[in-house]
Amino acid sequence: MDNLQYYAAWDRSTRWFHWINVVCIVALAALGTAILYGKELGVTDGGKLLLKTTHVWFGYVFAINLAWRIVWGFAGNANARWPAIVPFGPGYGSALKSYLRGLIHGDARPYIGHNPIARLMVSLLMVLLIAQAVTGLVLAGTDIYFPPLGSWITSWIAAPGVDPSSIVPYDKTGIDAASWDAMRAFRSPFITVHYWTFYALLVLIAVHIAGVVVTELKEGGGLVSAMFTGRKVFDRKPADES
Repeated sequence: MDNLQYYAAWDRSTRWFHWINVVCIVALAALGTAILYGKELGVTDGGKLLLKTTHVWFGYVFAINLAWRIVWGFAGNANARWPAIVPFGPGYGSALKSYLRGLIHGDARPYIGHNPIARLMVSLLMVLLIAQAVTGLVLAGTDIYFPPLGSWITSWIAAPGVDPSSIVPYDKTGIDAASWDAMRAFRSPFITVHYWTFYALLVLIAVHIAGVVVTELKEGGGLVSAMFTGRKVFDRKPADES
């Protein structure tokens, strides 16, 4: 135990992003499921509007937090930056092969940051999170007329001579039928992407959690606790020690 050494892994901003993201995803998944199965659950139009409004507000926090993480990928510590996250950069292939060999032989070297497999997982998760945020913002505007697209949508669907600000969700008063149909056609592919990305995220999150457990058991280092303390501890030299 005397040869244990602590390493700075995740900076404060990265840790805050992670836990805010966790809270948002849990809340959004629960609210989204209630919205999706609202009819089966007996949710009224008023209740559905409340669920969607709450969902959108959590979505704003989720999107802002995600946007900050993207920016922080250029300004954070070495482990938080994109070169340490995005795979397929210089030396990535050999690092992946070496790590896989270590896993097979039960002797995978630990990493201060993301190991090569985790880099693939995190990159894919980020792509899906961005897709979910973008499509969610579009749906917020086309469904309950929230920013950033809400004003444009109400202007689009308002009948001639009708003040767009008078258009309210779940009420077709003052709406031009043809414009409404065109808007719903525009909205349709975003619904599809949002819907399937939701299920893809559930699968990847389960795989991510399983990967964390396996990595903790195989490599040690306090992977989970590092997202609270920012530090990992190893009894041997990490593969990515600079």
